[in-house]
Amino acid sequence: MANTAIENGQQYNSAKLWQIGLFALNNTATNLYLFIIGFVSYYATGIAGLTVVVVSAVIGLSRVFDAVTDPIIGFIIDKTESKFGKFRPLMILGNAILAGSVLIMYNVTHSLPEALQLPFFIVMYAIYIVGYTFQTATTKAAQTVLTNDPKQRPLFSIFDATYNIGVFTGGQIFVASYLVDKHGDFTMSLFTELNTYGIVLSGIFTILAVIAINNRDRKEFYGLADGTVQTKFRDYWPILKGNRPLQMLVIAASTDKIAGMVLRQPAVYIMFFGIMMGDYALSGTVSLVTIVPTLLITFLGVRLATKTGLKNALVKATWLGIITAFLLVGFFLLIEPSTISLENIGLTTIIFLLLYAVLRGIESLTPAIVIPMIADVSDYETYKTGRYVPGMLGTIFSFIDKVMSSLAPALVGITVGFIGYENEFPQLGEALTTPLLVATLVLMFGIPIVGWLITLTAMHFYHLDEKKMEEVQTAIAEVKEKVKEEESPAI
Repeated sequence: MANTAIENGQQYNSAKLWQIGLFALNNTATNLYLFIIGFVSYYATGIAGLTVVVVSAVIGLSRVFDAVTDPIIGFIIDKTESKFGKFRPLMILGNAILAGSVLIMYNVTHSLPEALQLPFFIVMYAIYIVGYTFQTATTKAAQTVLTNDPKQRPLFSIFDATYNIGVFTGGQIFVASYLVDKHGDFTMSLFTELNTYGIVLSGIFTILAVIAINNRDRKEFYGLADGTVQTKFRDYWPILKGNRPLQMLVIAASTDKIAGMVLRQPAVYIMFFGIMMGDYALSGTVSLVTIVPTLLITFLGVRLATKTGLKNALVKATWLGIITAFLLVGFFLLIEPSTISLENIGLTTIIFLLLYAVLRGIESLTPAIVIPMIADVSDYETYKTGRYVPGMLGTIFSFIDKVMSSLAPALVGITVGFIGYENEFPQLGEALTTPLLVATLVLMFGIPIVGWLITLTAMHFYHLDEKKMEEVQTAIAEVKEKVKEEESPAI
């Protein structure tokens, strides 16, 4: 039996807090594979014997394959209907494909004849992408059935941001401080142990997420239920073309994603902490120090979203990010960066930690807010046209996620190439020149500023604020009730 909540006279389908928390683990399940596959180049070059150039080309060209598969998988999601629901079968299928592809990729590729290794690696990586897209797209699409309560949808962001810190920050510490020390290097035994942890945890997380939407993954929660307009594949372009909130959210999500991915590039960390500050070890320590402030900012941002709407929270968080980034640029132009130290903490270090913690918190918060906004956009499409296409919308954002991730290394390369680094990235131990300082500040703070300014512009034309979403949910509820009355047998 579904829960209900009443806000401003409107009845909403609400979820229990544990359902939101467990369903967010579906995104964590795929992020575990994203973390694992981040080390695939070490396996492919160090164990299988493929070249760096070839592996990089395969991973880069896989984005073209994504462009073809994403809309197809979105269409499959929208058309799926079974006695087990629309989303649960595809979540399990996606995770099974991920587990199988990773196990086979890491355990078979290096044992094949040299001539077969590359083609086999390409095929298995392509299968991995299909599984990843199935599960990530359902994370975004299934939020439409989890809850349509505007006070609840933002809560997904708290759980998602918390889990992601555990995966990426905790995972990196686990690999660097435990696995590498235990196995000596990126050996086959290290990959076996890492993949075992990842596959088992991801499977458990997927099962818990399936349990979370067990009573929500039913036809009565799909758009207008039996009143939903049937959609063909050729209808997708008109939907994308005619949905202005979708277009604006795509722009905002794209710029946020590429800014975040640029900051995660190893070369940027080396330039910022290793060369500019002269202490590369600070990167790991500062990441740990900023975990609690990052979570606090996420909690505050989500609380704001539950009170004033997702759009308002995103806009305010974006403004805070822009102001903080500008302050950090001015800060580093006025001080000697090497004076920042956690061994002898002074005013300079305290100011840096405070500003940097806010910046990282905003960088974590804004993408997390975007995910529940996708559900709002899907509901708006149902309200506007009668079509229920969460799969199509989910794969649009899944595709953007991957494309922006692939553009980040190129953007870093172009920036450092502009100051003379054409054959290699800046290395630890280099002197901090003025061009290198400027390039570092551009990558660390300039790109996020530009991205957030674009986000603000997009949000100016994004009209799904709290008031509009109340109108949307009211209209959908009225149509559903009308359909229900028409289907009820006359007495």
